[in-house]
Amino acid sequence: MLLEYFQMIDKVEAVSLRDGKLKARSVVPEKSPVFEGHFPGMPLVPGVLLIETMAQASGMLVLAVTDFAAMPFLMSVDGAKMRTFVEPGAVLDIEADLEHDGSGFAVTKARITSGGKKVCDCQLKLRTMPFNEIPLADIVRKRAEEVGLMDAIAANS
Repeated sequence: MLLEYFQMIDKVEAVSLRDGKLKARSVVPEKSPVFEGHFPGMPLVPGVLLIETMAQASGMLVLAVTDFAAMPFLMSVDGAKMRTFVEPGAVLDIEADLEHDGSGFAVTKARITSGGKKVCDCQLKLRTMPFNEIPLADIVRKRAEEVGLMDAIAANS
């Protein structure tokens, strides 16, 4: 996890295209400039970055299910609940379930746990835009390969 670069997913552990489910993992770095201000003497991962982590897992799921046809963009976060603090060094298990995909939108339910304890959860709505309308396909595919999404898809086949 590189907080300052918004690279929140370290590894996609598994994906089920049939069930619309994705599992990923990230390890919070011990040191990051983010912790210098949040909070001095008590470093905590900002809740907004936990939401971003769930959004990125959801986006990876949408990419996999749609076979990289469209780029998912976060549009809304509903019912977000932060249940505990996340400190440097924490191992995060991220899950996303696809609730709806179609008509240019996707809806997921996502959650993060750490050490078996609930960290946070929410429902996310993502706008999907065909890659032929935006110049991000190569960048997104490269990142998906880096975090193992392609391997998880292949293992699911």
